[in-house]
Amino acid sequence: MSEPTLVIVPGWRDSGPGHWQSLWAERVAGAVRVVQDDWHTPKRNAWVSRLAEVIDAAPGPVVIAAHSLGCITTVHLPPRSAARIQGALLVAPADPERRGVLADFAPAPYQALPYRSILVASDNDPYCPVRLAGAYARAWRSEFVRVPAAGHINVESGHGEWPLGQALLQSLGVTAPRPAPAVVA
Repeated sequence: MSEPTLVIVPGWRDSGPGHWQSLWAERVAGAVRVVQDDWHTPKRNAWVSRLAEVIDAAPGPVVIAAHSLGCITTVHLPPRSAARIQGALLVAPADPERRGVLADFAPAPYQALPYRSILVASDNDPYCPVRLAGAYARAWRSEFVRVPAAGHINVESGHGEWPLGQALLQSLGVTAPRPAPAVVA
């Protein structure tokens, strides 16, 4: 059986250079990164439709690696697209009710996901209180990984390569990203 396609789902304003999602997109064979038409004023229907298109175009099952608003986009998927998901790594979910620009994604769905999921959150994420992340995990029946003092689990909080994320990704059936090429001085 072939390995699932890794679908990388960035959040609001995309994931720039050095972000673990960008590194994984470069280093995981066959990975597909979702590219939205409007990264700054996201609309739920457009974002969910684009993600569904990417999933539907994959040759077999997919594993999702979502960050921030990408997590909320993922849980809004219609059942036919969600049925193609083998597993999801949902990292530092956004709270669409706290930021006006994300309000179109509110309320976040509160039902069990039809696939294995791991939700990773930090106790000091400025974009989503850890109690809300825990409530998402319970509602979605996700495994909950609470990471102390990890901020928004992005470049700004020191998460580039992010080895813990790579291990969690591997537990969902995707080969870990290839190591960065050695720099010769």
